[in-house]
Amino acid sequence: MATPITNVLDLRELARRRVPRAFFEYADRGAYDEVTLRENRHAFERIQLRQRVMIDVDQRSLATEIVGQPVSMPLAIAPTGLTGLQHGSGEILGARAAEAAGIPFCLSTVSICSIEQVRAAVDKPFWFQLYVMRDRGFARELIGRAKAAECSALMLTADLTVQGQRHREIKNGLSVPPKLTLHNLLDIASKPRWAWSVLRAPSRSFGNLQGRIGGTDSLTTLAQWIASQFDPTITWKDLDWIRELWPGKLVLKGIMDPRDARLAADHGVDAIVVSNHGGRQLDGAPATIDVLPAIVQEVGNRLEVLFDGGILSGQDLLKALASGARAGLIGKAFLYGLGAMGEAGVTKAIEMIRRELSVSMALTGQTDVRAISPEVIWRR
Repeated sequence: MATPITNVLDLRELARRRVPRAFFEYADRGAYDEVTLRENRHAFERIQLRQRVMIDVDQRSLATEIVGQPVSMPLAIAPTGLTGLQHGSGEILGARAAEAAGIPFCLSTVSICSIEQVRAAVDKPFWFQLYVMRDRGFARELIGRAKAAECSALMLTADLTVQGQRHREIKNGLSVPPKLTLHNLLDIASKPRWAWSVLRAPSRSFGNLQGRIGGTDSLTTLAQWIASQFDPTITWKDLDWIRELWPGKLVLKGIMDPRDARLAADHGVDAIVVSNHGGRQLDGAPATIDVLPAIVQEVGNRLEVLFDGGILSGQDLLKALASGARAGLIGKAFLYGLGAMGEAGVTKAIEMIRRELSVSMALTGQTDVRAISPEVIWRR
């Protein structure tokens, strides 16, 4: 009899067994010594919830809005690279699961399935995440394609102009498309479910970049490719340029300092994502949940503050909301579900977080997710 899946970590363990090591560890691990990766988790564990009693919590509402979009709960799927190599057609499956759950899905620039492939597979528009390339004409083209796909928000990721070294990517020889060596060939051969899903998928390389950016064949690692293509000269002036090209909702991801949050508000973005890239960039940076309250205090109601960084449960999400976030984003939790069970696994991850959030709201005396305040938590 199969072991029941009771939480996101159960999905992680299943994904670890089903996804080739190079791709699983791409999603699972962090940069350098992984201090920040671990701190994202430990910081959540240090925050305690206030148990309240004798309050009528029979009727609870999780519905809210994120950047003007009605959602069934304060959660979105974060942009994640190489999603279609966790499971074939991964971006399409994630977008479908998010649409069915009534939450936003954000597609990465470095997705395996393209903007057009994902848009053709869903009924409602999704968000698109932009990395600015050295070829600014291509960045302009990506924004145009997102507009043509009727994407409901554009998310600019600002914290990956230079990549922090991820030791496991180098050790695993991570490349896209995968280069077959004896080691990874044996690994893939032992995971026929994964191999079959990828073979059946509409794309196995960077879907948004195919035929537009060359030079991938001669590179040995993903990090080398990013270093050759991503633009480290991007500044706040470029945000004004992007705003001219993009008339819709604009979200800036990678904010970890109140000063940058204030500058984002000054430049008229609609929302920011407090994020340390899941501990995959600047190692030694604090946990996102620790810097969140100061950033919320700095910007007030000038823009929406979203949270990204280690949400694995509804309790984590509740702590982020109580610390001032409008909503949380899940990256690893999404990829664990996808790698474990495809679309059904993504749905499983979302619904477990939804139930955990609802139960935790009840036990802390909360009935409306929009009214959650810092009184819900103890901070040691």
